[in-house]
Amino acid sequence: MIWLAAIALLLLAALGAPLFALLAAIALLGFHLAGEPGTAVAIEFYRLADMPALIAIPLFTLAGYLLAESQAPRRLVRLTNALFGWLPGGLAIVSVCACTLFTAFTGATGVTLVALGAVLYPALRHAHYEERFSLGLLTCAGSLGLLLVPSMPLILYGVVAQQFHTTPPVEIDALFKAGLLPCLLMVVLLSLYSAWHARRLPQLPRSSAREVWAAIRDAAWELPLPFVVLAGIYSGRLAASEAAAATALYVLIVTVLIRREIKPGELPRVIREAMLLVGAILIVLGFSLALTNWLIDADVPERLFAALQSGISGRFAFLLLLNLFLLVFGMLLEGFPAIIILVPLVLPVALRYGVDPVHLGIVFLANLQIGIFLPPVGMNIFIASARFGRPATTIVRASLPFYAILLLSVLIITYWPDLSLWLTR
Repeated sequence: MIWLAAIALLLLAALGAPLFALLAAIALLGFHLAGEPGTAVAIEFYRLADMPALIAIPLFTLAGYLLAESQAPRRLVRLTNALFGWLPGGLAIVSVCACTLFTAFTGATGVTLVALGAVLYPALRHAHYEERFSLGLLTCAGSLGLLLVPSMPLILYGVVAQQFHTTPPVEIDALFKAGLLPCLLMVVLLSLYSAWHARRLPQLPRSSAREVWAAIRDAAWELPLPFVVLAGIYSGRLAASEAAAATALYVLIVTVLIRREIKPGELPRVIREAMLLVGAILIVLGFSLALTNWLIDADVPERLFAALQSGISGRFAFLLLLNLFLLVFGMLLEGFPAIIILVPLVLPVALRYGVDPVHLGIVFLANLQIGIFLPPVGMNIFIASARFGRPATTIVRASLPFYAILLLSVLIITYWPDLSLWLTR
């Protein structure tokens, strides 16, 4: 019976069955074999309403979609170029910073490649940057913001991790604080490499005070947003849900009523697209929580830990294996499904090895954000290929130096926990 069900599920997965359907089938089968009623799955959807942090997901998603539909990407590029464009490798540094900030607010690296790639790629080529360097830089830089507030993957990790009632508990605010320094590490390393690579290129002249002031005025409405969100969360004055509500309301007023870049008639379409993504996440999350409860009841994490302990005795070796595991699954799954599916398996085992759950979240996302543009099936490879009109193999070769830099960053983040945990303390 069990083997037949497992084979049927594998066939459904191979035929392209939706992820939520597979998770629901596994959860229902698990509870049935354990003698529990199927209503245990439905109860998990009711529990979603009792999670205060969950409201941050639709609100931040809406804010990200509104920003992507407006002219905010163009203004962001103009401002960062006016401030940093004169540095050695200045335009490349501008690209890294702009992609990081935009991905943080949209929560989707593909959106960043589509929205900013059209602006930054021609600018890099016009400034005599090599095609290979430009393609690799934009493909990799688009994922950096996943560790920066108000990244939706951080919120999603926190929601899933809270089901395990860890000590200390996994607070969303703590995850936001923990992601800042690792994100800055990646940005700095990519910026240093960009400056070294562009050392022979002619430097752009320093922007005049008039141009800097004009760029600041042009982005006057967007400029306060990251500082207000960062200051509110890092100071402890705003919870994640409160920051999300303030962000969504502010962006809505600015884009629709003040700048009028999104017409009121277009607003229902933008909201619908944003909520379709949120709905998909919540459906998968509900079934995933049911599956998590079954895994805990069936002692699956304990058995997994016992199997690993026979060959892996220390935390150092476990973290190295974890990095390899997450990089592989990051290639096979997109960010949101990877978090929802893998955290229930990895977190209990990591706790037994003495890994802090907040640090684990940063290690988790740092690996996944690299996996999404690793060959052979990393999603960002194909998005970049379509966006820039180049073969996927060209994108992969162009990204190799940036892979190496980000892998070095991941190792530093993994084996230097204080980099993630210092701000949380």
